[in-house]
Amino acid sequence: MSISNESELLGMKRVSAAVAQTLKKMRELTKPGMSTQELDDYGARLLRELGAKSAPNLTYGFPGWTCISVNKEFCHGIPSHQTIINQGDLINIDVSAELDGFWADNGASFIVGEDVHQHQKLVEASKEILQKAIYQIKGGVKIADIGHIMETEARKRGFSVIKNLGGHGVGRSLHEAPDELLNYKNRFDQRRFKKNSIVAIETFIATASTYAVETGDGWTMVGNKGGYMAQHEHTIMVTDGIPILLTEANELWN
Repeated sequence: MSISNESELLGMKRVSAAVAQTLKKMRELTKPGMSTQELDDYGARLLRELGAKSAPNLTYGFPGWTCISVNKEFCHGIPSHQTIINQGDLINIDVSAELDGFWADNGASFIVGEDVHQHQKLVEASKEILQKAIYQIKGGVKIADIGHIMETEARKRGFSVIKNLGGHGVGRSLHEAPDELLNYKNRFDQRRFKKNSIVAIETFIATASTYAVETGDGWTMVGNKGGYMAQHEHTIMVTDGIPILLTEANELWN
């Protein structure tokens, strides 16, 4: 969506704060021994208390309130009583919601407890690349040029990017134009970011794979060549200068 008045900006700030606070508190609660279902139930309760509704459940009938992916699950992981979180696990939580007709999206990968499997370098790369990309976005900048930054920075660190996942427009629905805000430079994409537009910018940084493929449950995605992936996401408003970080309540790179 494109913000045209203060009322719309306030609506976006409210829903963005709801998803950011929910994600932050879910991360703080995550500990070894709990199930991803317990974690999702907590997220659902937080969203309800804030008056928000789960976006993936509302839009696609996703069988959970938040997406929680563990280790080699890249994204869209289904919460389950059978999935128990362990020390050193690489976890990704993606929280998106609707509130009073406005929608926002926020995600983060992190390690539970001690980094026994050496995933921290991957997580830090994803966070740092997201930060660098976001602060290069302003009205008139080519979308493909931001993808180029993401892929270049990933390669510098010895990682790859997932080419069939990307950020997207958001605001009046979960996914809207501009779609396919990819993590690499698509030379055929001549689109540019527009001032006052709302977009969800995401990194998808991987150790081995370049594409995500769906598993048999119809939701969860893993790498085409295995390995691990870290994702971080913020909802922003594009301006003529530094973007407005709407999900700033969950400051991912701190």
